[in-house]
Amino acid sequence: MSLLRVLTLCLALCVWIAPAYADELRPGYLELSQKSPTSWNMVWKAPVKGGLATNAVPALPKICTASTPRRELINGSVVATSTVTCTAPLAGQKIGLRGLDATFTDALVRIAALGRPVQAARLTPAEPMTEVATRPVSAQVARTYFVLGVEHILTGYDHLLFVVSLVLLLVGGWQIAKTVTAFTVAHSITLIATSLHLISVPRQPVEICIALSIVFLAVEIVKAKPGAPRLSERIPWAVAFAFGLLHGFGFAGALAEIGLPEGEAPVALLTFNLGVEAGQLLIVGAGLLFLGAMRRFASAKLPAARVTLSYGIGSIAAFWFIERALA
Repeated sequence: MSLLRVLTLCLALCVWIAPAYADELRPGYLELSQKSPTSWNMVWKAPVKGGLATNAVPALPKICTASTPRRELINGSVVATSTVTCTAPLAGQKIGLRGLDATFTDALVRIAALGRPVQAARLTPAEPMTEVATRPVSAQVARTYFVLGVEHILTGYDHLLFVVSLVLLLVGGWQIAKTVTAFTVAHSITLIATSLHLISVPRQPVEICIALSIVFLAVEIVKAKPGAPRLSERIPWAVAFAFGLLHGFGFAGALAEIGLPEGEAPVALLTFNLGVEAGQLLIVGAGLLFLGAMRRFASAKLPAARVTLSYGIGSIAAFWFIERALA
């Protein structure tokens, strides 16, 4: 099978695995919110995909007992809500997920105690439990949200394909660097403003426009001609900045699902954004390596490969546009 056919097949498969809203964070989410000195509200959100819903259950300390959970299926996740009664404070106790080691998925735990800052920690199959501290440690919050940022750009297929499209469209590392920087600055602005509740926009129109932004870049790549630069080639940084504002709203929508830890919101926002940037750099680096390898070993096929990838990306984005518009 030729390289072009392999690339086309891989892109086609993405259509079937990519969700309509690619900005949903896939890890599980466990939240404990204190209602009184002894009573907590517990929410356990487990995506059906990945095995969390069938294998993992909340693990509480012996001082706590939970009521029978009320379960609902919401947007592809099982959401279980229950009341937890604890005979002593949770500080110094361990909570987590039993059965997480039987999955390949991480989970985020969020603890909101009365009169104390909200804490956030990441649970993994290797470390399925975390100790409740008196207040969140900045380093722990930074590490948790940085990893979330990296994973979100790498598994947020629409953002990933947008960055890949920029790499395919532009020529020269410096031009790509400037354009990606403009994209980063723009999505940072709307991510921070939305997360701090300074501005708010409906999610569905944003997701539709994000899909259209990818279609636009795919068309620009296909129609590009030597000696006749198109808009995205003349001022790529401006195009990336404009669309970056849209993608920032998408990032904010994903971050809103888990919230920001009180008292550590600036750290969480900064490190989530740095994680997104780190993920972008990985994508750009991989794209440049691919194009460099093509130029060295199969330069004659590079134009056809670029067009094939662009058609695949545009088709996927068009599929997302239709799916999101009809949602």
